[in-house]
Amino acid sequence: MPPTLELRINGQLRSVAAEPDRPLLGVLRDELGLTGSKYGCGEGQCGACSVIIDGMAARSCVVRLRAVADREITTIEGLEADDGTLHPVQQAFLDCDALQCGYCTSGMIMAATVLLQDDPNPTPEAIAKALDRNLCRCGTYPQIVAAIRQAADRMNGGDQ
Repeated sequence: MPPTLELRINGQLRSVAAEPDRPLLGVLRDELGLTGSKYGCGEGQCGACSVIIDGMAARSCVVRLRAVADREITTIEGLEADDGTLHPVQQAFLDCDALQCGYCTSGMIMAATVLLQDDPNPTPEAIAKALDRNLCRCGTYPQIVAAIRQAADRMNGGDQ
């Protein structure tokens, strides 16, 4: 039987019986039912599995459980407010039609959320740099950039 590990996910302490070398993504999806992070490449290259760990975007397909036992993990499910209100980045993605197939969407939103925490008014160039390792197979990049700009404006008190 694998050891029981305690993980802090979306503000809650969760116990899971899993091997310490197991990728975080599998535990999130298979054991904890948090399916917003997607399995894309399995090599940390596409960004579909991105989560936030201690305020930084991370590829959960290559992060091992042993590396996150004492850290704060936020998944796409954890961005929504307790009352069901979407995070401004999530809402902007909907408003700007910044998704087609939706496979990259959670990873893009997580990367954008970290960007806006660090740079509340990013330029289009800063947005492109922050997302340069997140792949959108549908080519929805112009709408994604527009959504991030809209979210930044709203988070800065504009266009409520």
